[in-house]
Amino acid sequence: MSPNRCDGLLAKVDFPLYTLQTLTNRHVLVAGGGGASNTGVANGFEIFELSHNGTRFVAEEVMRYETGPNVVMTCSVRNTQNRIYLAAGQESHCQLYKVNVKMVDAAEMRRGSFRAENGLVRRRRTISENDNISKMEREKRNHTTDKRMSFEIRPCESVQTDFAKDPLQRVVTISHNGKMMATGGIDGVVRIWSFPKMQLLFELEGHTKELDDLDFSPCDSRLVSIAKDGQALLWGTSAKAAPLLSLACQPPNGTKYLFRRCKFGEIEDRKGEYRMFTIANPLARSGKQKGLLQLWEPTSGQLQRTVLIGESLSALAVRDDGRFVGVGTMFSGSVDIYIAFSLQRVLHVSGAHGMFVTGLQWVGAKGGAGGALQGRSEAALLSISVDNRLVVHTLPYPSTLPVWVAILLIIFVLFCTFCLCSYLGI
Repeated sequence: MSPNRCDGLLAKVDFPLYTLQTLTNRHVLVAGGGGASNTGVANGFEIFELSHNGTRFVAEEVMRYETGPNVVMTCSVRNTQNRIYLAAGQESHCQLYKVNVKMVDAAEMRRGSFRAENGLVRRRRTISENDNISKMEREKRNHTTDKRMSFEIRPCESVQTDFAKDPLQRVVTISHNGKMMATGGIDGVVRIWSFPKMQLLFELEGHTKELDDLDFSPCDSRLVSIAKDGQALLWGTSAKAAPLLSLACQPPNGTKYLFRRCKFGEIEDRKGEYRMFTIANPLARSGKQKGLLQLWEPTSGQLQRTVLIGESLSALAVRDDGRFVGVGTMFSGSVDIYIAFSLQRVLHVSGAHGMFVTGLQWVGAKGGAGGALQGRSEAALLSISVDNRLVVHTLPYPSTLPVWVAILLIIFVLFCTFCLCSYLGI
């Protein structure tokens, strides 16, 4: 069964959104912009705090940071050594930011009086178009005197990560242990950097065209890269070497496909083991062609499952615990959720966005700072698009029979059994 539902708009910003990251279990960062042209469209980041009011999710803006003429096309966040780091792709360079956490008076935050020292941060409340925060809820919050978490973004080092004729960093990802960073761009070279010092460790050369995606395995011993040359390459991360594996898309209908995104995911009941997921689109660009979601065994490179999806795909996300996979589409702006091990679709949200989905991120399923936040649902997935919107999609728990109905069924079965035994003379 694949229910069709959309929980709705959480927030709308004033610039196109290209990347979505989790800062804490209750805070998400969106980034993008209008580019260097004088269009009047800003470039930068916005941070929202998520909560659940018992009925639906609510997003409240915590802060905004503008990056001047530099649009943010890709970024990666890692909390390491009690400090949050943000690595952002800005043209040919990777810009490192330190994200400092501050506890401030909640009333001051709601009045918009909090300012960061660098002067580039400002705060204002954003209420979604579907009136996520009721009047009663707002009045209740206005009388709250507790402390709230706020953030200060400060730029640090910047390094050039792509050296093509017209250089552009297309993807960046930080390892789970926070010690390495991988970047890829137009020149097709995967570069491994120390983190957070951002010193080049070595280069991995195997692709002939620009990179599209990178991801570290949960144990950080492997890295997968995909590019427009149609290859998915798996590398070791300890030293420069040839690829360990080279994967081809293997479409079921014989059509030529190119990988679009790649992600590793833990296996829930097998500690230390993981799967790999990819999405791929037909080389011939047409809305009638189907996209592919594929599940791989990353050690042998064996393809385990393939699902055909009604249109080309643009975004992929695997939940931290490895239970669910989310995909976003290219033409209709739809979002789907699948069970990871079987690739059975359990949620379909048609037309969640007016344009293609640019990013997906799971609301925290694990504990940690702030605790898990999923509301009354089994899973919650966030999505963004160049339509400037942040949207949430929740997967309800499987329906169960009420206790009184179960008791009535048991009594009915016992009564029928008694009648049958009486009739048979048993």
